[in-house]
Amino acid sequence: MTSLQSFTPRRLKLVLIALPLALALVYFLLVAADRYVSESTVALQQSSNDASALPGAALLLAGITPPSREETLYLKQYIHSLGLLQKLDAKFQLRRHYEAQKLDVLARLWGQASQETFHDYYRSRVDVTLDELSSTLTVRVQGFDAKFAHQLNEAILAESERFVNEMSHRLAREKLGFAEGELARAGEKLQQAKAELLAFQSKNRLLDPTVQAQASGAMVAELQAAITKNEAELRALRSFLNEDAYQVKALRSQIEATRAQLETERARATGSGRGSDRLGVLAIEFEGLKTKAEFALDAYKLALGAVENARIDATRKLKSLVVIEPATLPETAEYPRRLYNLATLLVVCLLLYGIVRLVIATIREHQD
Repeated sequence: MTSLQSFTPRRLKLVLIALPLALALVYFLLVAADRYVSESTVALQQSSNDASALPGAALLLAGITPPSREETLYLKQYIHSLGLLQKLDAKFQLRRHYEAQKLDVLARLWGQASQETFHDYYRSRVDVTLDELSSTLTVRVQGFDAKFAHQLNEAILAESERFVNEMSHRLAREKLGFAEGELARAGEKLQQAKAELLAFQSKNRLLDPTVQAQASGAMVAELQAAITKNEAELRALRSFLNEDAYQVKALRSQIEATRAQLETERARATGSGRGSDRLGVLAIEFEGLKTKAEFALDAYKLALGAVENARIDATRKLKSLVVIEPATLPETAEYPRRLYNLATLLVVCLLLYGIVRLVIATIREHQD
């Protein structure tokens, strides 16, 4: 009971309100270092592509794709990466700058901090925000000096642009390598198809069996017409000449020879003859080889177009880092927010004071 009586409202106000506010006031007025914020806004932009001039397959081989949200997230991760931190530290001596404020132990980087601690501190001082609607990145860099924060923000933008260019060119080079590999394979298939076609022509001694088959068909029609004509003449001769007459025998022999030639041509056209005489079969095989060669040629043309497009993409700037708002040079310190922090602390202390008073009153009531 005696211990509870010592917690008078006056003492509670001193301990829970006055003392924290006094300490905070001393810290913010005498110890806390000013932190300046340089802000910039950037976005990724895809260079225009004349994709409509490429066939669909060539477009797939070339790998033309619009910039995506993932690429913006890659840039955000790069800005917060340890690799970029090491580059910036080597150029601007970030450790020395953030360790300079010896008195402000809450805002400074502690000396001899580990790499992981330094990285976490860097991420807390370089804030990168993604706007989901416009896919823009806002970079806010804090520094104990306005000029330093401005220079650091500009360096981050320069390294970000280099990263975007390197990423796009690396992807373009990979696509070029893939397209060149497809071109080499298409060239091999084209040469193989041509070799098969030439071997077929050499083996069968025919330039185009299809043309030969058409000529054979025309000859069959002519032979049939000749037989019909000769048979009509034979009937006419037999009407006034004997069967042993020279003209009748000669015409009959001519008809038999024409029929034999007709059977030979039919055999060649329908495939009932010997191997090299089967024009129908050879024509079908030749058409298959010819179609294969034409398809291989079309594939080669598509692959060649894809290689040319990928080669252009590998040499030009595919993606650009558009600086919407350049790095600002701050004139006044944004942090620490002294009035805001003091007001917040006052509210917290008042709430804590009210809770403690309520607890003490409850305990006293139960003791009574």
